[in-house]
Amino acid sequence: MRILVTGSSGHLGEAIIRILQSRSIDHTGIDVKDGPYTSHVGSIVDRSFVDKCMQGADFVIHTATLHKPHVATHSCQEFIDTNLSGTLNLLELAKQHGVKAFIYTSTTSTFGDMLTPAKGEPAIWITEEAKAAPKNIYGVTKTAAEDLCQLFYRNHNLPCLILKTSRFFPEEDDNKSVRELYQDDNLKANEYLYRRVDIEDAAIAHLLAVEKAEKIGFGKYIISATSPFTEDDLHSLRQDAHGVVAWHFPDYPEIYKAKGWKMLPEIDRVYVNEKARIELGWKPKYDFRYVLDCLKSGKDFKSELGKVIGSKGYHAEEFEHGPYPVSD
Repeated sequence: MRILVTGSSGHLGEAIIRILQSRSIDHTGIDVKDGPYTSHVGSIVDRSFVDKCMQGADFVIHTATLHKPHVATHSCQEFIDTNLSGTLNLLELAKQHGVKAFIYTSTTSTFGDMLTPAKGEPAIWITEEAKAAPKNIYGVTKTAAEDLCQLFYRNHNLPCLILKTSRFFPEEDDNKSVRELYQDDNLKANEYLYRRVDIEDAAIAHLLAVEKAEKIGFGKYIISATSPFTEDDLHSLRQDAHGVVAWHFPDYPEIYKAKGWKMLPEIDRVYVNEKARIELGWKPKYDFRYVLDCLKSGKDFKSELGKVIGSKGYHAEEFEHGPYPVSD
């Protein structure tokens, strides 16, 4: 078995290839940037480059993309070129070369405006059935690329699984006001309740998708840490997140107090990973309970894989007002 991994110099691509190497699974990594886990440097927009790299591949894991941090620094056309035309190149050539299945890394950002409830409304329970409502060109192109995957399954019988990942980046939050309110680890710990996944869990989900794709055919899966919340919590999460979390984790207030940390005043959405756990057999390790246990014992709650990969950033240059510029 040979797996072609796009975006192999990025966070997730590197994580996947590190695991493939540890399991002695044959693979090829491609990226526009050179790196220790990239076999061939080139763009997925270059069809001839993709054609050469696709030869001999049994599966494709497509993580390469322009991200939300690029919205303020790249044109809409560049997003269309990379996220759409690049994905189309990969799908067409995967079909041509007889690839057995195609795994596409998408994002919960495609839900866009669906993630913000109106004042007085409960938090949003986000499953794979939630409607896409993109807020920017990033979300638009990721949604359209998902549709391309569905089309290639429908019309060409190419098994395609779409993994809609929540936050796994180690960089600071892109919102200046949020960065000023919370220590970075404090904020990330809070996010494990509803909108973050450890990169190790995310990478393993992709490899499970490779194993299951031919049998499943087509499917979309939210890849986020298992939330402790139920639909009964949604109203209270908008009014008193601290109280809801304390009810689920009675030891949390004391642990946070010892760290000088604080909980979010409200939580506006909950990502539900049940479908991925059932259909892919995914068992994410890193959740809020794990975070609390690590804090109790004085350990870093990041996975070893996450720590060794570290922060990569999204731009070659630095910016005055944060880790990257943001534009919706």
